Amino acid sequence: MHAPFDLTMAEEGEIVAGEDGDGGLSNLFERNKVWAERKTRSDPSFFRRLVGQQTPRYFWIGCSDSRVPATEIVDLDPGEMFVHRNVANLASASDLSFSAALQFAVDVLQVRHVIVVGHYGCGGISAAISGRANGKIGCWLNPVRKLCCSLSHSSSNDVLDPNILCELNVVAQVEALVLNPTIGAAWARQADLTLHGWVYGIGDGLLRSVCDPVTPLGRSEAVSSPKAQTNDSALF
Repeated sequence: MHAPFDLTMAEEGEIVAGEDGDGGLSNLFERNKVWAERKTRSDPSFFRRLVGQQTPRYFWIGCSDSRVPATEIVDLDPGEMFVHRNVANLASASDLSFSAALQFAVDVLQVRHVIVVGHYGCGGISAAISGRANGKIGCWLNPVRKLCCSLSHSSSNDVLDPNILCELNVVAQVEALVLNPTIGAAWARQADLTLHGWVYGIGDGLLRSVCDPVTPLGRSEAVSSPKAQTNDSALF
């Protein structure tokens, strides 16, 4: 085994190997090796199967927060869930990265469930409430800010509960998906596709459904108001 090394720039275009100071990256490679060996011991054909196929049933639209690892919290293996993550789990049709992921999930992978998953304690939600986010993140969070303002005007409370905004933001993203052309086209060809809105509790590790599932037959009713409950169906 080679000794861990760091990479430092000595001159322009030249990379020099050192002994320390790699910021812990060598540890990630070592942990990756241990993980791969453990997977192979428990399931010798695991990686061979992954090479030949990707047939997930679920498309997870989640937050970038490092405390919300999509496949881990639903106990799925790689290859079982297609994942897109961004700050505050937005499903914006104007975002090319999201739109490309959605199209690939629906048209190519033909997933059966599209799940928007927010989480309590979301930094993006807090930033939208405080109004202190500027620059690119401020622009990105503009839809959440607008939602926050509309709720503040309709409420007698001085301070909006971040958890309530978190839930309502998930509902808003499901509503945006109902109107998304990719979803509409899938439903028009009678694809078996259902939309879901969930929230993850970092404090207890549990998922909660915050709106009713949306199917082609029920899309005219849009999405119900947020509600605290357990998983909306036995998806997994």
